[in-house]
Order: sequence, then C-alpha cells, then structure tokens
Amino acid sequence: MGSILNIILQRLALGVLTLFIVSLVIFVAVNSLPGSFADAILGQGATPEAVAAMEETLGLNKPAPERYWDWLTGALVGDFGTSLSQANFQSFAGSTADTGVTVADELGPRFANTLFLAGVTAAIAVPVSVTLGILAALYRNSIFDRVANIFTLTSISSPEFFLAYILMLLLAVLNPFFFPVSDLKADMTFAERLQVTMLPALTLTLIVMAHMLRMTRAAIINLLASPYIEMARLKGISPMRVIVKHALPNALAPIINVIALNLAYLITGVVVVEVVFVYPGIGQRFVDSVQTRDIPVVQACCLIFAAAYILLNLAADILSILSNPRLRHPK
Repeated sequence: MGSILNIILQRLALGVLTLFIVSLVIFVAVNSLPGSFADAILGQGATPEAVAAMEETLGLNKPAPERYWDWLTGALVGDFGTSLSQANFQSFAGSTADTGVTVADELGPRFANTLFLAGVTAAIAVPVSVTLGILAALYRNSIFDRVANIFTLTSISSPEFFLAYILMLLLAVLNPFFFPVSDLKADMTFAERLQVTMLPALTLTLIVMAHMLRMTRAAIINLLASPYIEMARLKGISPMRVIVKHALPNALAPIINVIALNLAYLITGVVVVEVVFVYPGIGQRFVDSVQTRDIPVVQACCLIFAAAYILLNLAADILSILSNPRLRHPK
C-alpha cells in the first residue's frame, strides 16, 4: 500500500510541476501576441497618450514578472482577474478595472456548459465504443469488423467542422430532429438542455469514439494469443466470456489511457464544435477573447484547458496503476 501511495504522490508532484511550467508558457505566449486590448478598443487612430493611459488603468503597463506573479497567485485561489472586454470604457473613463465582470464569474457558467456537453458525449461514446471494440475483437476479420474499421477510419480522417455540418444538414435541416444552433439557457430543464446539446454531442461522439473503439479492439486482440487465454479456450469457456472475464481486465490499462485522453479532448478540443453550433461554452468564449485581445480570459481558458488535460491524464495514470498488479508491485 505504501508503494502505491508513493507512486501516486510522485505523479501528483509531476502534475503540479507540469502545470506550473504550462502556466509560464501560457503567459509568455499570450503576452507575445501582436497588438493589445487598448489598440483594439481605441482603434487605429488612437494617440500614444490614450493607449498608455488605458494600459495604465488596466495594469497592462506593469513589468511582465509582476503581472505573471499576480496572475498565478490569483489563479491559485480562483481569481483570474477582470475581463477587459467587460471593463472596457468604464475602466478607461476613470473607474478601476475591478468594476468589470470577473473572469471567474464569466467563465463559470460557460465551463459548466462545456462540462455538460462533455458529460453527455462521454455517456454515449464510452460504453458504445468499448462494446463495439469488444465485438470487433470477438468477430475479428468478419464483415462487422471491417465495417467498424471503415467507420473509424472515416471518422478519424474527417475534420470536426465537416462532421458538424453534415450532421446539421441531416439531423437539423433535412430531418429536423434537433436544433441547428445550441441556444442553451440557464432556466432550461434537463430534457431541454439535452435536446439542445445532442447535435454537438453526437459530433464529438463520432470523433472520440473511433479512437476508443480501435484501442479497445487492439488491446484485446493483443491478449488473445496469451497462454492463459488459450487455456481458457481449452476449458471450453465461451469466446465472449473469455474476452470479458479474462482478456478485458488485463487490457484495462491502455483502454483507460485512451478514454482519459479522449475525455480530455472533450474539454480542451471543443472549440471548433462550439463555434460551429454557437454553443455557449468556454471554447466559444475563448475564440471571442482572442479576437478582442482579452488577455485575462485567454489566459484563464488556456490554464483551464491545461489543468483539465493534466488532471485527466493523472487520473488515467493512477487508475492504470491500480488496475494492473505488475504496475502496483514493480520489481
């Protein structure tokens, strides 16, 4: 038990170090973008004095290390600063930037919407992909396996926006089962939110399901030639039971890893899908913030994406260790 705890603590320490390095990269990259918020608001005809006054009001004229330290210490307690697009002219007119809407208040509901979209997608994609992967391994080289391979290759090769528009055409325009635009509101019931979210969720399902299906199939087929699988077959155990009871538990580590990677993608890679369906999530706000040079929001979105990706990978790593005795007791 002590060795497992030490391994978990080591993984957590590496995750914290990775997140710190990523935060530094995010800050340097975002602040290296051409242009500034002051120029975007005041326009090309703004005088240098006006730009300097706005940057001073918003704190953009501070040294980079001081701004990074203020941002990092604030982010540790959930304070990502104030959205510059919300403070805009009120702050420039003479009040402080604190009078604007905070980044946490603005991104909170949107992040909840993104998590809802990711949850709906995961609830559909994970059981379907694992089940289809098991069946593809069980009926290897059959018509079902070939059709599944063609489907996964087509899905992987298709861009997100292409799949989104195809589904929008088939399921919202020609056959109006769902809404083409995800007009999600806070006062909606769960059923209404589910109906509005279903079309982008199906798009993401087609994208992530292919990877999980192929990994499940490959992991199980790789174990079917093992001696203990041959012994189980010689005992007369049914092929389905051999796969589910003997092969699947030993193939959990790679399956868990690919599921975690795809769940991380559901949070970090939803930008294109949210933009296509005008879904009010964090990805949509991220694109708008880049266009308006809203630095605090851009930095917060990037840090949230990085934290979600790192945490899910840490969870996959820990679950892989717990599910595999050889990793729990390394020699």
